[in-house]
Amino acid sequence: MPRILLFILITCYSSLLKANDIKSKRSIIFPKSEKINEYTTRIPFKLVDHLIVVEAQIHGQNGNFIIDTGSETMILNKVHFKNLYKHQKKDNQSFGVLEAIDNPYEKQVKDFVLQNFKLESLKSDVINLSHIEKSKKIKLLGIIGYSVLKDYEVFVDLYLNQITLSKVNKDGNKLDKKVYIEKIVDSLNFSLKNHTITLVGNINNKKVTFGLDTAAEFNQISKNLNKEILKYFTPKKRLTLIDASNNKKEVIAGKLHRVKLSETIYFGPMDTVLTNLRGINQAFGTDLDGVLGYEFFKQKRTIINYQKEKLYFINYPIQKH
Repeated sequence: MPRILLFILITCYSSLLKANDIKSKRSIIFPKSEKINEYTTRIPFKLVDHLIVVEAQIHGQNGNFIIDTGSETMILNKVHFKNLYKHQKKDNQSFGVLEAIDNPYEKQVKDFVLQNFKLESLKSDVINLSHIEKSKKIKLLGIIGYSVLKDYEVFVDLYLNQITLSKVNKDGNKLDKKVYIEKIVDSLNFSLKNHTITLVGNINNKKVTFGLDTAAEFNQISKNLNKEILKYFTPKKRLTLIDASNNKKEVIAGKLHRVKLSETIYFGPMDTVLTNLRGINQAFGTDLDGVLGYEFFKQKRTIINYQKEKLYFINYPIQKH
């Protein structure tokens, strides 16, 4: 019998709706954030398995939020926000990677405060994330997605375990000109398909289109790709994949080799699962051949600029032995 290992793929899709909702005057605050100046703040995170998790306070509760570039909106965990009414129920469904998430709700968060950063009238989907909470053994208040992150340049640093958010203008230029002490050594253009960061690269010189997602615990590659590509995927074991809507399916896990995004940006072997990406592409309105997640950020200290549709990279320090 194959070895079974459960892991969570958090990626969610939330449709834009004109739903009724509740107005809340309370704020979301990150108590451990470090204010650099009026435009920039740093938030330490912990890795829960392969998920980037930040501590936060909302509506008098302390708990955790997952940082997820694959989620269109901010999502609150229904388990901790039960003051919902029928008029808040959304007219259509939100989507997880495998199937639709049933019975989503929408809640209005009046103020989102990040030190002196303030986002007003922020909509949040409310769905049941209790299975993720139980699996990861954390109090999960919700997920922070594209709708919050898009107005900032986002530095995801798995070396220092921190995220730096720096406010940008409509052209993507940082309002704070001196954010990074480290030197930016490379960059890469991407396309934004709805809210999905899309990268065009190759495996053994065969074109492959990837989505980039901070909450994908393992990379994914489509089992429908050309055999000339898939021969660089080395299978190791079977896993059970669980998405944000608690749907499960069995996949094959292994190592993916020879991933290259430009002449200078390439990767060593990455933990990857072989799966059907039809659900992701249907939900996201994309045509992805794969998803890059934790394994990408583990090898690349990455800055995301949504407005410029550009990634920037900072080297890991050279380890001295």
